[in-house]
Amino acid sequence: MPRVITPERGKIGNGQEAQYVILVATPPQKQHTMPPSLEEFTQWESLAGYRQLWNDLLAQTPGAQFFQSWDWLDAYWRSYRADQQLRVFLGWEGGRLRGILPMVIRSEKTRIGRVRVLGYPLDDWGSFYGPIGPEPAQTLQAVLDYLRSGPAEWDLLELRWISPEDEAAGWTRQALAGAGLKAIRTLWDQTAVVDLADGQAGWQRYVASRSAKWRGNLRRAEKKLAALGPVEYVRYRPLGQSAGQDDPRWDLYEACYRIAERSWQARSETGTTLCHSQAREFLRQVHEGAARLGAVDINLLYVGGQPAAFLYNYVWQGQVYGLRRGFDPQVAPQGAGNVLLAWALRDSFLRNDRLYDLGVGYLETKRAWMTRLVPIYRYSYVPPGRLRMVLIRWKRRWQAWRTGCR
Repeated sequence: MPRVITPERGKIGNGQEAQYVILVATPPQKQHTMPPSLEEFTQWESLAGYRQLWNDLLAQTPGAQFFQSWDWLDAYWRSYRADQQLRVFLGWEGGRLRGILPMVIRSEKTRIGRVRVLGYPLDDWGSFYGPIGPEPAQTLQAVLDYLRSGPAEWDLLELRWISPEDEAAGWTRQALAGAGLKAIRTLWDQTAVVDLADGQAGWQRYVASRSAKWRGNLRRAEKKLAALGPVEYVRYRPLGQSAGQDDPRWDLYEACYRIAERSWQARSETGTTLCHSQAREFLRQVHEGAARLGAVDINLLYVGGQPAAFLYNYVWQGQVYGLRRGFDPQVAPQGAGNVLLAWALRDSFLRNDRLYDLGVGYLETKRAWMTRLVPIYRYSYVPPGRLRMVLIRWKRRWQAWRTGCR
């Protein structure tokens, strides 16, 4: 186990003064190299100058998601920072940024009372999350080693939104084991996905794999919509600021917003729809950041010159994430929503996207479209000496047994 030394002050990486600097001593190497080190930031404003470094590192991250970008976390923290404590770790080696681990401590209500949970800041806005950088397991273990070396300001370490890719590579599992933390793996959720490959031929195979009822419903819906007037499909996917394409196209966003206002989403109490007062400004801020990074994917269906249905997505490294979808209730009987999704999937096949994540929840409406159901895992660790947390530990063990995650 490496020894941890914590000087009172220090400068690291880009020369800015760190709030906490942890230098991890390693055994002597044959070749002289700077020892790995960590910076911890608890104030988001202190990370303002790291945007480019952060996003450059994201490009090297296996299985990266747009939700891991600096821009997404910037918007999230500005909107939802209340009652949360930020802990962002930056790992340096040889003067180069090698890994980033964003974490938060939030108070969550349980049957045993309020519990301080340390975990990722995704908050169920996406499907997967994890360390940023080319070596996720090493980054995570370095942070876990540090956390274990001092007093825990949290009651439960819960690493949610672990992807099957992470599971297959063992990044989270190995990091926890390497840090000596005996965590319990459970199933957190599931998401429906469509695997995309082989362009037009792939689309034809996908359609052939659907049920006869699905194919018949799609043909009838297309005919019904055509009878109402010209049907136009618009997809806007800018390449981002680096390519000179970062126009957020607020006119298209507003079209999505107006459809949401006319749909069931206006009555939703989840606080996550485009038009909900609690999420409205947050999603607008994210949209602007996504346009800068080339992560915006807006899909609109116009019928008779009027917007009838929308798919608001993010796209990153060939993976499309369906954040929100909606349709005008006046054209709902004609199947505008289903036609738009089918046309967007066909276009994604032709664009050579790799995956379309339909998102968690409402699986009964997605089973006819998905090619597979993907598990989302969670690892839970309770530090010793927390007697009231025994029930949580036993509950996680029971959940692991019930879902076959042992």
